[in-house]
Amino acid sequence: MKVLIVDQMHESILGLLEKYGFEVTYSPKITRAAIFEQIGSYDGIIIRSKTPLDRELLEQATRLQFIGRAGAGLDQLDLEYLEERGVALFHAAKGNRDAVAEHAVGGLLALFNHLTQADQQVRKGIWDREGNRGVELKGKTVGIFGYGNMGEAFAKRLTGFGVNVLAYDKYKKDFGKKGVQEVTWETLKQEADVLSIHVPLTAETRDFFTLDELKSFSKPIWLINTARGEVIRMETINQALDQGILKGVVLDVLENEKFERFSPDQKLQFEQLAKRENVLFTPHVAGWTVESYQKINEILVKQILQTFSKQLHNFID
Repeated sequence: MKVLIVDQMHESILGLLEKYGFEVTYSPKITRAAIFEQIGSYDGIIIRSKTPLDRELLEQATRLQFIGRAGAGLDQLDLEYLEERGVALFHAAKGNRDAVAEHAVGGLLALFNHLTQADQQVRKGIWDREGNRGVELKGKTVGIFGYGNMGEAFAKRLTGFGVNVLAYDKYKKDFGKKGVQEVTWETLKQEADVLSIHVPLTAETRDFFTLDELKSFSKPIWLINTARGEVIRMETINQALDQGILKGVVLDVLENEKFERFSPDQKLQFEQLAKRENVLFTPHVAGWTVESYQKINEILVKQILQTFSKQLHNFID
């Protein structure tokens, strides 16, 4: 089987696939036009998040048997058309769930303790203890919106902090266990001090967190978003911060992550956010660790082999 890899991957992906007889073309800098021309010759294609596989492109993939997504999100794929075609879809959400969970906890602790602000001040010779007085996580109620791989891993990382963990997932039931209380969305909004978002981008979750939705929380909250930026707009975050609905925000994702393609309003909204000391940014790296980079490959290839290779017994679990 011939496989085309169109995004930057850890180099181990080549050896893992070739070991089982896959013929691999590694083209991380390939253009959409080139993919359009070549995709008809391949049985499989592996992507990260850079390359959208829409219907127009997929219609050229006449031999395509599978798509491997090296990560969790599937919003760049025409899922309806893939199902119609019977193309197998693999993704490696388990590969970076630990990284995302640790990043979310780290961001929250940094926000609570003004670590970025304090570091910058000390470097400038400013020794302001009172201005950097922190808030303790212990005793807070942390609400998790979406209890899939990422949400569950985040809940596990909170063990030992002395927090009350509430979780809501519209599509999962009976997942509550020791240390995690399964609740309704309304209950979470009534009790949460912190909200961490862990849902994929879908038509349902896009712009889910409107200003009115945030206003329906019973008290001001801290917000963590390591999922997708499109679930809450920068304008909404600014408005909620201005109105005291949000106390602070950890943002690993933005509605538009291409600064050069900002609309005038997005540019304005981002500049306002960037001036705030209670907003912590990272460049969509929550799941992007040294370990997850390789682990994603291992999980993804294992899934492919389970479907297409008779040599699975040789694969190291």
